[in-house]
Amino acid sequence: MKYAIIGVGAVGGYYGGLLARHGFDVHFLLHNDYHHVMNHGLIVDSIDGDFLLHRVNAYASAADMPLCDVVIVALKTTQNSHLDNILPHVAKDGGTVVVLQNGIGVEQNIAQIVPGRTVVGGLCFLCSNKIGPGHIKHIDYGVVTLGEYTTGYKPAGITSILESLSKAFQQAGISVALSENLGEARWKKLVWNVPFNGLSVVLNSTTDQIISIHASRLLSKEIMMEVINGAAACGYNIDKTFADQMMNLTEQMKVYKPSMMLDFERGSPLEINAMYWQPISMVEAKGHSMPATRMLALQLEYFNETGQGQVRA
Repeated sequence: MKYAIIGVGAVGGYYGGLLARHGFDVHFLLHNDYHHVMNHGLIVDSIDGDFLLHRVNAYASAADMPLCDVVIVALKTTQNSHLDNILPHVAKDGGTVVVLQNGIGVEQNIAQIVPGRTVVGGLCFLCSNKIGPGHIKHIDYGVVTLGEYTTGYKPAGITSILESLSKAFQQAGISVALSENLGEARWKKLVWNVPFNGLSVVLNSTTDQIISIHASRLLSKEIMMEVINGAAACGYNIDKTFADQMMNLTEQMKVYKPSMMLDFERGSPLEINAMYWQPISMVEAKGHSMPATRMLALQLEYFNETGQGQVRA
């Protein structure tokens, strides 16, 4: 089986690197890092052991890639407009596309671009950053929750495709959890992503700083509860104790800059639509509101439009 990695950053570089390291046939689509990786390989510094892939199946164009059985999309959602010109070249008919992206609603567009493929959503609980060309630093955690996508996020159960992916990922040293309900799993990921990604930018703080200061800790918890209530309005009942679990896990993290904070510091577009406006609009369509989340989204839009990231960093 052939695997394709679309987006070789903190997520795609780490998981794709593990698959290649363990002997899987992996093909990487690169942009700015193409020549560097061809000449120097892919480096992963990890708490579980550093490694270097000397020889990488690297491509500068999707048109040059082979058709693959499993295509892993790890681009930022702000780059999804490019998928129309990528996936048809890479995703084998009858194959699987795994979407390792933040937010909600990201699978629907991919299912429309490449009909006839199974679309699987993946939620990464991973502390990993790209620190240089072809150079990934894995700081903590790494589990991936996989769920099969169906129209409207109707529960699909644990399918044979999920079980097959889980087996392959675990052979590569990737911890996997399977979800019968991808919609619920995506809302659970939002419980952490919405407060900590946004607040890291607005407060210019790492996760340990946010969690250690009383005011920002309280605000994080309030936003978490708002997301849980929003999920309930959309038919996903997440136990309120889940917020406490996420707060506890955040306390145990090493010093970490969420992906949105790194994007902000680079002056890159922020992933506001899939992570904020999409869930907000889903909740408002049910006659409810998410005022704290909406305020945070508008603050992030301000930074997005003014491009203050590189200046402040």
